[in-house]
Amino acid sequence: MKQTIYILLFIAMMATSQAATAQDETIVFTPQWTAQAQFAGYYVAEAKGFYRDAGVKVKIEHPSATQPAMARLRNNECQATTLQVCQALEIIDEGISLVNILQTSMNNAMVIVSARDKNPLTQKGARVGIWSVSFGQLAICMSIKDHLDYEWVRFAQNVNLFVAGALDATLAMSYNEYYQLVQAGIKMTDKNVYRFCDHGYNVQEDGVYMTREYYTKHKDQARRFAQASKKGWEWAAAHPDETLDIVMQYVDKDRIATNRVMQRLMLKEVLRLQVDRESKKREFRLRPDMVQQASRLMVENKMLSREVKYEEFIGN
Repeated sequence: MKQTIYILLFIAMMATSQAATAQDETIVFTPQWTAQAQFAGYYVAEAKGFYRDAGVKVKIEHPSATQPAMARLRNNECQATTLQVCQALEIIDEGISLVNILQTSMNNAMVIVSARDKNPLTQKGARVGIWSVSFGQLAICMSIKDHLDYEWVRFAQNVNLFVAGALDATLAMSYNEYYQLVQAGIKMTDKNVYRFCDHGYNVQEDGVYMTREYYTKHKDQARRFAQASKKGWEWAAAHPDETLDIVMQYVDKDRIATNRVMQRLMLKEVLRLQVDRESKKREFRLRPDMVQQASRLMVENKMLSREVKYEEFIGN
């Protein structure tokens, strides 16, 4: 009887020790942009204790203008970040092996908004705004395919150039710049808004990535982090008002120039984009067909040196 008790105590001590070890190493998580509802599920997971309950320590650190998220990952200043699929393809093609541990986006959010109620596809040679960070790969592919000869004009983070009349059109995310334009009084119609997801470019965007080197050494920790993050997003979908309260705490803490109305619109759209068009469910998975589609498009347009396979995103 005593021997059985000792064995049980030993097992309990080992489990406690393993849990403590798992919690000792902190995952620094850097979303790809400043605090906003685009990352609500991770804020929820931290605020509601889902990371703690999963036995993993997570510290959320946003990037700065001089230190983008991927630079932090490259320099081992964070262990996880969010990337769009097209971004991840480019990085893997450069020789940096990544693992997708959680996919949140199931649909593409990018649009082109044209000025003066014109169809963007009729504006050959137009001056079009594009992010200075590495977004917009599909737009470049589309413009080449349709011989639009756009003149790409880089912008950092807002729609001021377009609103001021310096651009003929601008790229925008349906959960972000799109609503900035609406708030600025820009008229949005089916004629002057081109949605990539409706024209054969429905490639997934945000997912959570780690370097393969880090993932290989911390598989269980990565799994716990991913599962708790997923739980955070599921809670956010079920409790949008409370989630918005949490988001605004992060926004206020970082003094982000936004407002509750904008963040409410963003959260609603981000949650909508997480629902797969075919299954009508939040699947939280990377789709092989979308990886293949994006990879082939980017190879055809000389944005990748080779076709990157779906299997290269997956951890063993």
